[in-house]
Amino acid sequence: METKKSEENFAPMGLTESQWAAIQAIRPLDEMEVPTDEASRPVDVYLSDARFQSEQRDLFSKVPVVATVSAYLPKPGMSLAQDCYGVPLLITRDREGVARAFINACRHRGSKLVEGDEPVQSGRVSCPYHAWTYAMDGKLVGIPRQETFPSLKKCDLGLVALKTYEAGGFIWVGLDHKESPEMLEGSDQVCADLEAFGLDNMYVYGRRKYDLETNWKFVIEPFLEGYHVQRLHADSIAKLFDDVPSVYTLLGHNQRQVSGKAGFDPAVLNGNPDNLHKYITHAYLAFPNTIVVTSPYYISVMVLCPRAANRTVVDYYMLVKEKPETEKAKELYARSFKLIDEVFGGEDFRAALIQQQGLQAGGVDTVYFGGLEKMIGPFHDSVESFLK
Repeated sequence: METKKSEENFAPMGLTESQWAAIQAIRPLDEMEVPTDEASRPVDVYLSDARFQSEQRDLFSKVPVVATVSAYLPKPGMSLAQDCYGVPLLITRDREGVARAFINACRHRGSKLVEGDEPVQSGRVSCPYHAWTYAMDGKLVGIPRQETFPSLKKCDLGLVALKTYEAGGFIWVGLDHKESPEMLEGSDQVCADLEAFGLDNMYVYGRRKYDLETNWKFVIEPFLEGYHVQRLHADSIAKLFDDVPSVYTLLGHNQRQVSGKAGFDPAVLNGNPDNLHKYITHAYLAFPNTIVVTSPYYISVMVLCPRAANRTVVDYYMLVKEKPETEKAKELYARSFKLIDEVFGGEDFRAALIQQQGLQAGGVDTVYFGGLEKMIGPFHDSVESFLK
């Protein structure tokens, strides 16, 4: 899969050609048209257990999904147990630096090899039950008292591998070991964009998980529209933005939104790439379930893992250019990490929770999306295109 950055006139800006074209399409406040696109959906697409099972079977088991960010496993010989999707995954980086994914289950009697959910530096993983040992490439390299298993061959009992890609600063995995899904159309542009931001070489400052009693689509939708910003975020970040539409781009099933901050003038970027994240916010949906939002000093990544029709685990990462070394940087990032919890956790995720609670009561049969929410309809169209 090609994920190279544009090497034409846009390299000094650190952008792909597609990103720069979107930024140039941002218009001054008084020139923005009022969007009138409308869509709606029945509430069953959120509440129905049958619909949830269909999404799991026909979508999440059929396409690559983000397991973690590349920066979380920066060195060869690292591993990470990841259970957010309800499938016990073992993500590794082998001695050559290649990212791999396996079912986190020993081939002896099925015990999980690695517990916890933090990266571990080790050239091998050993089962805590009977100490069968595996290399980072999944090969079985050790069986205690192997003479008691005279018919077994280690070469036949490596870990169960999952289709894995590393691109755009993400490690993507196919959750069904019987499937070999290809990256979706448009993902090459998303990955090129994110690599232009340097996401593949950043440092994970902080990670936290949110276990939310709400449908995964409710959690995604606030990040696909700007209509809520002046209302939901009135006491936090609303003053940073104008109540205008973003520049929206569909990249296959993926989405990109580019927004100027309040009073944005494109001239401020001329010859000064350092101003990019100060004046521009990018928001991506890496379909089906990963959100990326840029900020002046960090990038937020949210992997939304559906666990039930009314339960979603959000795996949040805050990435920065490099590990903070000065007190000023440490204070800035700590304050930012706290703000993220207050805004995303206390406002966006809270909105998803109270939406679930309101609709579960019955009486409301349909939800509606207006012009400032125009990308939510295409998102649902994309989900539904996979369902049988």
